[in-house]
Amino acid sequence: MAYWLCITNEDNWRVIKEKNIWGVPERHKNTIAKVKKGDKLLIYIKQENVNGEVKPSRIVAVYETASEVYRDSSRIFKSPKGMGNETFPLRIKLKPVKIFDRPIEFKPLIPKLKFITNKRKWSGHLMGKAMREIPEEDYRLILEYAT
Repeated sequence: MAYWLCITNEDNWRVIKEKNIWGVPERHKNTIAKVKKGDKLLIYIKQENVNGEVKPSRIVAVYETASEVYRDSSRIFKSPKGMGNETFPLRIKLKPVKIFDRPIEFKPLIPKLKFITNKRKWSGHLMGKAMREIPEEDYRLILEYAT
C-alpha cells in the first residue's frame, strides 16, 4: 500500500467529496499510474483566497482508492485559472475513510514531515504536482493531528 498527498483547491474539493472521484491532468499520467487500489490518499487544499478570506493550506480528508485508474473527460471538476479547459481525465474512484471535522493546517506539520527536505522552501515539494507519494511515517503523523 502506498500513501499519497493529493493537491487540489476548494472548488474541486467539493467535487471530490460529492462524487468520490480524484482526477489529474494527462501530464500527470506517470504519477497516477503508480496508484493502486487500496492506497490511501490525503486531500490537501492549497492556500487560496475564498470570498475575501485567505484560507491556509490544509489537509481535509483521507480516502482509499476504490478502483484502478480510468479515463473520463466529462466536465465534473472546475478548471483552475491558467489551466484552460482541463477536465482532469485520469481518474480514480474513492472510498471515504475520514473527512476531518477540523482541517489540519499544513504549515505547522512541515518541520516534522520527512518528505519535505527543504523546510524553508517547502512549497517546491508540491508546486506543479497533482499528487505525490509520501512515506507511511508522514501519513501516520498527519493522521495524529486529525484527532
